Amino acid sequence: MKKICIGIIGCGTVGQGVVKLLFENARILEAKLGCKLFLKSIADLNTEAAEKLTDGNTYLTDNPYEVTDDPEIDIIVELIGGTDIAQELILRALGNKKNIVTANKKLLALNGAKLFEEALKNNTEIGFEASTGGSMPVIKTMRESLCGNVIKETSGILNGTCNYILSKISKEKITFETALYQAQTNGFAEADPALDINGDDTAHKLAIICSIAYGTKVNFSDIYIEGITGISPQDIENAEEFGYRIKLMAISKNRGDRFEARVHPTMIPYDHVLAKIDGPVNAISIHGDASDEIVLTGKGAGMMPTASSVVSDICDIARNICAGVGKRIPSLSFLPEFLSEKQVVKISEITCKYYIRLTAKNSPGVLSKVSGILGDFKISIQSVHQKAEDDIEGVPIVMTTYKAQESHIEKALEKIGSLDEIIDKPVIIRIEDEF
Repeated sequence: MKKICIGIIGCGTVGQGVVKLLFENARILEAKLGCKLFLKSIADLNTEAAEKLTDGNTYLTDNPYEVTDDPEIDIIVELIGGTDIAQELILRALGNKKNIVTANKKLLALNGAKLFEEALKNNTEIGFEASTGGSMPVIKTMRESLCGNVIKETSGILNGTCNYILSKISKEKITFETALYQAQTNGFAEADPALDINGDDTAHKLAIICSIAYGTKVNFSDIYIEGITGISPQDIENAEEFGYRIKLMAISKNRGDRFEARVHPTMIPYDHVLAKIDGPVNAISIHGDASDEIVLTGKGAGMMPTASSVVSDICDIARNICAGVGKRIPSLSFLPEFLSEKQVVKISEITCKYYIRLTAKNSPGVLSKVSGILGDFKISIQSVHQKAEDDIEGVPIVMTTYKAQESHIEKALEKIGSLDEIIDKPVIIRIEDEF
């Protein structure tokens, strides 16, 4: 039986999960692949954990170059993360004709084009299913199952930390700070959660998705990113009264020669399947012109869910090696010569419905002034709630609009915010109810 040699660089949480699967499921993997997956070496600064999981036949080192430069290794799994040393190691490995499997979404979002070009030049492959959605087969679904479709749009909940926090605020009526603390306590958020709650992690995944969906190189800086730190329990309660739930959504829409790519808190209809996704779970809705809507759900992070996707890529590449074929499926679904340079639509140009929350002085005529300004910018109010209380100075005014252009909303709220009667900066949340 043919032996495929594997090297792992970085044996933290996910790396240990990969080692666990390779050993515990060795027989079933051989039965499915027709070859033996041999874990030849592991590089990590601390090899004690890896040593406990192996059978004594795996070489352990703290020098990653011993893995990248080993002539016997066929597939290298990069799991150290980051963009500097990880990129250097991957480029070195590709130059040594090694196939790569990685979960490094940030590196792929920022410098993926360079890595894919190097892989093509060296007739090697890069598997990256684990970079987007944990255990969900997002990449495989778009590149293979939906190959015959034009992707019209995607809408995803792609960060388990944010989804856990928003679910907690919704169900337990607690503050953002309390929900974040619970997420950290339960291991669903890092000690420094900025990458998650600011929306960057989700945007990294969206960049990869857009590249595959629309056959284009994505400039990460063009993606609009807004996190969840401004969402209050009041907003979540108001959303439910209007028939929505708030989720941090990664949204892309195909506009032919351009596409939308944006990450922000979004109100979605309470009865849509994405609205029902709670806790540290990911989900994505993909619309193809032939398939219509397909929804994938699964755990978006953690040792075994992510390891599952890593091993899936290892298996795909191993099958190709055994069959003597390579580059069977283009990295970004489209052949390199057909990748385009489509532009990302600016957030000011998008059109959708809006939720607006204002805090106004308890004085007559405020709502009339607000509605007048909205009308001046061609923004129609769909519904409005005004909960006046005699013993408070600030009166919350909550409304939803019909579809409007973002630039009009921005200008209207700037003018509304300058009114003497408005106490705090207006809050807006975009509404997407057409999936």
